[in-house]
Amino acid sequence: MKRQDLGRVWPRVGRVAAIMAMAGVMAATGVVVQTGTASADPVGAFYTPPDRIPQEPGAIVKTEPMNLFMTPPTPQGWPGKAQRVMYTSRLQDGSPVAVSGTYLEPTGPWQGAGPRPTVVIGPGTSGQADRCAMSIAFSTGLTVFTEQLGLSANQELPSSVVWSSLGARVLVTDYIGLGTPGIHTYANRIESGHAILDGVRAANNLGGVGPETPVVLWGYSQGGGATAAAAEMQSNYAPELNIKGTWAGGPVADLAAILEKIDGALIGGAIGFAVNGMLARYPELQRAVDRVTSPAGRAMLDTLSDSCIADVILHHPFLKTETLTNDGRPLSAHLAELPEALPVLAELRIGNSKPTSPVLITSGRNDDTVPYGQARRLAEDWCGQGATVTFRTNELPPILPGTTIPGHFGPEIIDGFGPDNAFTYLLDRLADKPVSGCSID
Repeated sequence: MKRQDLGRVWPRVGRVAAIMAMAGVMAATGVVVQTGTASADPVGAFYTPPDRIPQEPGAIVKTEPMNLFMTPPTPQGWPGKAQRVMYTSRLQDGSPVAVSGTYLEPTGPWQGAGPRPTVVIGPGTSGQADRCAMSIAFSTGLTVFTEQLGLSANQELPSSVVWSSLGARVLVTDYIGLGTPGIHTYANRIESGHAILDGVRAANNLGGVGPETPVVLWGYSQGGGATAAAAEMQSNYAPELNIKGTWAGGPVADLAAILEKIDGALIGGAIGFAVNGMLARYPELQRAVDRVTSPAGRAMLDTLSDSCIADVILHHPFLKTETLTNDGRPLSAHLAELPEALPVLAELRIGNSKPTSPVLITSGRNDDTVPYGQARRLAEDWCGQGATVTFRTNELPPILPGTTIPGHFGPEIIDGFGPDNAFTYLLDRLADKPVSGCSID
């Protein structure tokens, strides 16, 4: 696809901002308000798996139609027919698990080069409660909970709109444990990678296409870590897939570095999401964390396990984990020293395996949420293994450090939708334009 052809798509992205603003008005008038307490189960019967699920990863468990109220139309009409989907994946120990998500089948032709591709999107941080699952807010763009004020937004509305408008089939995963039963293992590279790769298999199954179908992976922040994990796991976990390229924007690649960075920041409570996810898979770490946390600290971790990221901002902003420990030292400092935590953090760090398809990594030098250094290290680790990696530094200056929105999401908008963006990179990969070696700017 020529650059000027891609330019026809961007006006549609501009309309997304207005639509998302409309979502706020709709919420205020009750159109998209989800009533009930935030601790109740608002997700509905669809998210309960049957007693038995298929053993094959990527198998379809069930689907249901979904209206796309917040998606702008194209000249061909609405850009896609959406379905809420449940598919199979694997936990860290290899046992089967049901995962939910959203699938969009396009109505228009594919506007890029080559066959129509499958695009799987890994969402950014939405939270740890089931109600935070992206598919719940997907139809309207925003779901508001009234009895305990909170909300959950479809952060992937812009990216899914653009890919669907281009004519790609799109699946946006909810990840393991969001919507469906069980804890969401936030930023667990193994389970995140499984959810992404099995999401590709599920999307291909729904689209009636085979594993030779070209695939690209798209993710930023938590999603960037998930797509990065999938890229390096693909050759062993899903070697049949034809992955052409991956965008790992602002990737959550090294939890140790990220936990230290966001402690005391606006979304510092997201540390609880990561800790809760680790505790669920590493029982020996549970005992160690119990030793260093206070009763109030353990209660806060429990509260955060039933919270969305908006709840963190509204109810627990600028949380410092020194308030959760017995000795007043940050929990992140304890995790950096606990013998039980060190192998866990090492196992969950991305960068120890070589991706066999091209990857674009972007990171803001002044990102106040997902540190630049650990993203650059990921690129350097992969380059050292001979992978095809393009690393781009975003030079957006510091803006309101610690508040996340300008410092972290600013680079996402610029790198994802600005000039020479991630769409262009991935469209070039789908067009089989050559790229090789390592480029780090």
